[in-house]
Amino acid sequence: MTRSGSIIIFCVLGLALSLILTAWLTPGGLELRLTLVKEKKPLLVLPLEPGERFTIHYYHSVENAPIWEEHSMDVAGKIYIEEERYEKFGAGMGKMPGVGRMVKKGIYEAIEDMHMPVGNFILRVGSPGVDHTIIWRNQRYNLSDTVPHKAVKFSGKPVSMLYKIWRRSLRFMTSTAAPKLCK
Repeated sequence: MTRSGSIIIFCVLGLALSLILTAWLTPGGLELRLTLVKEKKPLLVLPLEPGERFTIHYYHSVENAPIWEEHSMDVAGKIYIEEERYEKFGAGMGKMPGVGRMVKKGIYEAIEDMHMPVGNFILRVGSPGVDHTIIWRNQRYNLSDTVPHKAVKFSGKPVSMLYKIWRRSLRFMTSTAAPKLCK
């Protein structure tokens, strides 16, 4: 190989390496990971942007009334509860002094502007009928239908651009446009 050919190969490899290193060091958003606690098995992985919301929807076990809990993550991956909405005041529902503000939304009561840090948390998934459902980007993942009575850990973390590209390429290769519940 000629000296000029070696220089070209060296430059191309250097450029590729610097692109990979830049993508690895560049923030690529966030990842919400739902993991079965006992089995330590990933159940669902959702990409999020800082401040983007996901919702946990379910039916109250005593009141059998619908409840929505909207959450978000900050740039560090810390989870916050932003809003709670429910049809009627029942056991465990209502205003927390100093947190958010109560508003009426049609037939629902809501606590808005909560922005209360909850960090990683564990949800004991209810039976079908309780319908613990994750709502993300207009998609629904019913946990009660797939893992009733299981403990599921919700955790968030920032990811690099390289990791985000890698996850997208995996979804593309498996020809799914959106994350699915892991089997």
